[in-house]
Amino acid sequence: MTKKSVALLITALVAGCLVTGSPSSATEAAETAGAGDSPARLGVDLDTVTIAELQARMARGSLTSSALTGAYLWRIKTVDPRIHAVLRTDPTALRQAAASDDRRRRGESRGPLDGIPILLKDNVDTRGLPTTAGSLALAGHPPDADAALVTRLRDAGAVILGKTNLSEWANFRAARPTSGWSAVGGQTRNPYVLDRNPCGSSAGSGAALAASLAQVAIGTETDGSIVCPAGANGVVGHKPSLGLVDQAGVVPISAEQDTAGPMARNVTDAALTLAVLSGGRLPRLADSFDVTGDSTRPGGLHGKRIGLWRLPTLGPDVDALMTRTADRLRRAGAEVVEVNLPYQERLAELEFPALLSEFHRDIDAYLATRQGPRNLAELIEFNRSHPAEQTCFAGQELFEQALAAPPTTDPQYRAARAELKDLSRRSIDETMAAHRLDAIASPTNPPAWTTDCVRGDNDVIPSSTPAAVSGYPSLSVPAGFVGELPVGVLLMAGDHRDAELLSLGAAVERRLDAWKAPRYLPTVGSRTSG
Repeated sequence: MTKKSVALLITALVAGCLVTGSPSSATEAAETAGAGDSPARLGVDLDTVTIAELQARMARGSLTSSALTGAYLWRIKTVDPRIHAVLRTDPTALRQAAASDDRRRRGESRGPLDGIPILLKDNVDTRGLPTTAGSLALAGHPPDADAALVTRLRDAGAVILGKTNLSEWANFRAARPTSGWSAVGGQTRNPYVLDRNPCGSSAGSGAALAASLAQVAIGTETDGSIVCPAGANGVVGHKPSLGLVDQAGVVPISAEQDTAGPMARNVTDAALTLAVLSGGRLPRLADSFDVTGDSTRPGGLHGKRIGLWRLPTLGPDVDALMTRTADRLRRAGAEVVEVNLPYQERLAELEFPALLSEFHRDIDAYLATRQGPRNLAELIEFNRSHPAEQTCFAGQELFEQALAAPPTTDPQYRAARAELKDLSRRSIDETMAAHRLDAIASPTNPPAWTTDCVRGDNDVIPSSTPAAVSGYPSLSVPAGFVGELPVGVLLMAGDHRDAELLSLGAAVERRLDAWKAPRYLPTVGSRTSG
């Protein structure tokens, strides 16, 4: 993205004055540095403020990155003990913010992310900070270098605020894992209802955003691990097209499906973050992204054709919410037609065996770059000998199956992956062509289930699979609530149509207007048990 297009995008995004937010208290880092103030004193509602509004305030001199970073650190100390989303804050965060303020005073601001506090999922290599994938096996020695995406964020001036908890090894260890649990960070809770699960391996990133602990967070996805925690925590999550974000330095499951992506409280912030993460590979993003959501403008909903893939297996309450969602989109001028995506049973048969082979190959390559277990076999032995790795669930069945899986040179594996790619792409391409669609919509998630280490997850959610396996983009936007629990609507489109999808998602977000702040309820009745 050029400096001119960034400037135009920021100008378009500015939406007026900020309102006062709720008070919070200071982090140890803020206290040590003598910085930090409550969001109320800053005149910023951290729940609703956008990057563009923050940049406008900083440009006017009524806000600094140092004050904003201090406010987020303050909120982490106050709120995070209830949800356990943040593993650690970066002790240099306030110094990073001060450097941003210095650049701004010199007229050298680097763009829309300069001075904006961002949390990273703890499977993204970050120099000077532990990067553990939630496992004690990697807890001893930080990586030597930043992941490629962290370099892009630093170059854009973003403030690396800290690291978020995740499902250990991105939920690819046990046959019945509990999302949001890791031996390093314990259990992350859903901020809406604390005994409910935050879903997916990017659980800490989703929960942290719902609790307004950072402006943006980075998640990663192999199949569902950005979009499901976005849906379950009432925020926005974008899984980019495969290859759009450089995966170097990110703990892998499968190079054929893995991608990092932005999570935010609004589509605007997700789009601005993706523009940085992609390193300018989306030149049309600024032009095609309609931040107003006005149905009479290009990029709005008027005349858009959306295919609704209902997935009634997620329950009658979710299905009823999708009916209401479709009605609201129709009233905004969209044409909504019901569709069924083909080949889904075959995709379900093929995906998991392919991931086992790919995980063995890719985790061995990653572990060779870190101190600790040097390969999957050594990692399995580590888990067997460390009781703390077994405090929620003891199993590592997926590790053991991956160790025994055929190599990725095996002809049967290669045939299966080729068929997966073909059928997953056809499932989206053929459906969109047959109905002349701009996007396919489906429920992102059921209402969050009760967290239970003995039972494990209740997360068989098929909506993420077509885009995840094909490498096409998907975007979860808040759709509404079942009782007290958020549910998202998942939008999918064709390969590298990320800019168009974000533009459409902004219009859907504005029309649905479904976000509301969490209340940190201890529990709710069984009607929303998912």
